[in-house]
Formats: sequence, C-alpha cells, structure tokens
Amino acid sequence: MTLTRTAPPHTAIAAFARYHAIAARLPAPPAFPERSRHGATLADTMETYDAYVLDAYGVLVVGEAPVPGAVARIAQLRAGGKAVCVLTNAASYPRARALEKYRGLGFDFAAHEVVSSRDVAGAQMEAIAPGALWAAIAVDGDDFSDLPARVEHLLADDRLWHEAEAFVFLASDRWTGALQDRLVAALERRPRPLLIANPDLVAPQIDGLSIEPGWFAHDLWDRTGQAPVFHGKPFGTAYSAVAQRIDVARAAMVGDTLHTDILGGAAAGLGTVLVGGLGLFAGHDVQPFIDRSRIVPDWVIPTT
Repeated sequence: MTLTRTAPPHTAIAAFARYHAIAARLPAPPAFPERSRHGATLADTMETYDAYVLDAYGVLVVGEAPVPGAVARIAQLRAGGKAVCVLTNAASYPRARALEKYRGLGFDFAAHEVVSSRDVAGAQMEAIAPGALWAAIAVDGDDFSDLPARVEHLLADDRLWHEAEAFVFLASDRWTGALQDRLVAALERRPRPLLIANPDLVAPQIDGLSIEPGWFAHDLWDRTGQAPVFHGKPFGTAYSAVAQRIDVARAAMVGDTLHTDILGGAAAGLGTVLVGGLGLFAGHDVQPFIDRSRIVPDWVIPTT
C-alpha cells in the first residue's frame, strides 16, 4: 500500500528532523569523542591532520558563490604540506564540469583531487543491474557519456517508466511530487533497482535549501518498502574512492552536515570537522543538533 508522502524539509530544523528519522538507514555510528574541539577556521586544525577531504556545498561554495576566504584557505593548506581532496555528492554533471566550476571560482584542484558521487555510483551500475537499460532522473541536456552503462532520460520517453530495467537518480531539478507519485506507482507495479547518486536530503543555496535526490529516495522507501541503493556520502564506497587518491591515515572529513559528512567520515575512520556557520546549520547553534543526534565531530569551526 502506498503511504503518504513526507513533506519536503525547507528549513535546517526540518531537514535535521528528517535525517534523524532515517538514521537507522545510514552507516552504523562509530565511537565519537566525548566533546568537540573548537576553532575559528581550518587553520586551527592543521597540527592535527595531514590531509583534508572537503565537502563542496557549505564548505567551499554556497550556491554558485565561493565561501569567503576558502580559496586562500586551500592555498594555506597546500603551503603547509597538506593533501586535499574534494568529495561531493553533487551528481548533476560529470566530474569534469564540476572541476571546471571550481576552477572558475578560483580553486586550483587537479582532476585527481575531485571525487564525485556520480563517478562512485556509475562505477557500481554494472554490478547492480548487468547489461541493463537505465532510466535517468537528470538535468536536461545530460548526455551520460561518462557513465559506463546504457542510460536514457526518463522524462524524454514515456516507455521507460515500464521498460527500463533500472533507474538512476542524478538530479532533482526537474522532479516534482507528481513525478514522484508516478515513480512510486511504477516501482510498485514492477520492482526494479533504484540507484541514488546523491544521498543528500537538502543542499544549502544562497536563498535557502534545495531538495536533493536523497529526500525523494527515502520518501520512496517509506511508501513502497523498497530500499534504494545509495552511493555517495555517508556511504563507504565514496570514502574508498578518496583513499585511492590520497593517504587518509591522518585525514579529516570537513563538511556542514552531521548525518552525511561527519557520520560518513567517522565511519570511514577519518577525523571530522563540522563547518557550522555556512551550510545546513547557518544561523543556528550547532550544539543542540550534535547533542540530539549524538554525532560528535572532532572539531567544530564556524567557517572554512
């Protein structure tokens, strides 16, 4: 039986409540420190870590704008001999386009220093559904040439609702409640794999929070009982991809969310730094959220 759709979370408090409600579906929490250390910026953590795994939204950028001082902070980390790697759940575009965006904003990341959940998910497609025709929920104009599978736009061909052998959720820009209802009905009629390449529920933008594929994935799980397949933070394959690029022995995951960045980083054995003043928790005291979730970062800083 189809259940009632959960209302999208448009505030930090609502988003946190939804993350808290689906916590059992996320990686098992490791042992956390009793309390967090506090600093002003990442510079205060440089004696603790040799490498930094950086979320993009809420750490390097907010919306389409760079975080003030973030470009200089990356330069400072490099000058201090620190390795850096961006780990982003943004799956709307190929990694090359993301890299182009970061460089356009002044960041000097090399290609091997950017790990996209789109790449991580794409690498699993054949194992999930060998030889399948995939229907993609994606931005208009995506050609899927970077994905190692047969992929077509779901919204471009009505036959795919029935004929596709698997679905991949890359972007929520064009997705609506009515389309969500249709996908629920399609999967109830014929269960098929649903791969989520962006597990985030929301993402911070200049004018508020956008609703991301992870929210739709958990709404579908609630309503159909069918568990999607997630790749991206906080799930382990994302961190395994990072470990192929940098030495993570003394690395920290730096992010703005507790249930993705901090939980995922800690579960992968990394140190953790919560940037509390820029992304999901901007304008809020983060300590009550830490206390309620019991996800305790090693460090809390207000800005990158």
